[in-house]
Amino acid sequence: MFAGSKAAGERAAAIMSLIATTAKQNGHEPYAYLKDVLTRLPTHPNRRITELLPHRWLPVG
Repeated sequence: MFAGSKAAGERAAAIMSLIATTAKQNGHEPYAYLKDVLTRLPTHPNRRITELLPHRWLPVG
């Protein structure tokens, strides 16, 4: 309904499922992981982008 088309909705669901699954497999709560990564992205150096991957991510604080 809000994705624009059935195909777009299916793609969005696949992406969300991938993020949630990989976060859980690495012992992270998916919402906390995604919120932190999306907050850091605008100022995070490109050369250190791998730090934000689920298997390397460490929450701040």
